[in-house]
Amino acid sequence: MNFDIIRTSRAVLHVTDLDKSREFYDALGFIETESDEENIFYRAIEDHNHHCLWLKKKAEPAVEVICYKVRSENDLDELSALFEKQGRVFKWMEKGTQKAIGRTLRTQDLSGMPVEYYAEMDKAERMLQKFHLHKGAKVQRIDHFNCMVQDVEKAYNYYIDELGFSCSEYTAGEEDKIWAAWLHRKPSVHDVAYMNGEGPRLHHIGFWLKDPMTLIDCCDVLASMGLGSSIERGPGRHGLSNAFFLYLRDPDGHRIELYNGDYLTSDTDFEPIRWELDDPMRQTFWGHVAPDCWFEEASEVLDIQTGEKLKISEPTLKKRRPNTII
Repeated sequence: MNFDIIRTSRAVLHVTDLDKSREFYDALGFIETESDEENIFYRAIEDHNHHCLWLKKKAEPAVEVICYKVRSENDLDELSALFEKQGRVFKWMEKGTQKAIGRTLRTQDLSGMPVEYYAEMDKAERMLQKFHLHKGAKVQRIDHFNCMVQDVEKAYNYYIDELGFSCSEYTAGEEDKIWAAWLHRKPSVHDVAYMNGEGPRLHHIGFWLKDPMTLIDCCDVLASMGLGSSIERGPGRHGLSNAFFLYLRDPDGHRIELYNGDYLTSDTDFEPIRWELDDPMRQTFWGHVAPDCWFEEASEVLDIQTGEKLKISEPTLKKRRPNTII
């Protein structure tokens, strides 16, 4: 492969009320880089670039695109050549088209997810040691995406074989088929996960925290602000990934995971860890059950050409709730 995808790097979400969104994301400790009447650009405490989350005011909530950073501008050209060879739908967005970011390459991946690649973004002040400004969950950085797709094995094979991702852990379901998979480019458990379900949809965006106690801090802050109803699941510990988690819903229903405590995956001889779908310790190590909404609901995604919401289709594997719901 003649390109280098570095990591999960940003998401662009459509929201319906910027004031309500600002109250929620400020409570989590995001840093507002800049805003206007139609947009808010957020970064996390570790970020040295302009934003990792762009909220756009629109009539309906949706996911415009999820993004990966690549090492160089040449990597974008190599990726476009690959997509053209494969017959993938893609388009260029030249520098200046989007705020604070250089040339980008957008594509509808083989699962239908809108995905963007870029190498350049404007710099911003890093807030890591501005401790007097840290609040809420003290969100450190964007960590991963979780995508609900119709065919997990198809996505698994494509991202590993064609884009150079590696697998850290996976879940096997009926007939030994892959029901969910955790794939990475950076040396952690994942940059993206794929799970079996009606899709394409974005299940959640994961953000890294400095320690497990900040999960509790976040719950206390949200409750004290009257936003306790935004807490959907957790705090808890995943079996798969070993991480502590807290799942939240923003005012438009976009799901945010606050996440801490996974492990290093850089060794070349690391072997993916297999979990059975109904293992009671797989997704909740302590055994507590997730709510139905966590399994059924996710954010709709947009067509990169038309801007319309993509049709949601049934998964190829049997759609059922695991006995130990993820």
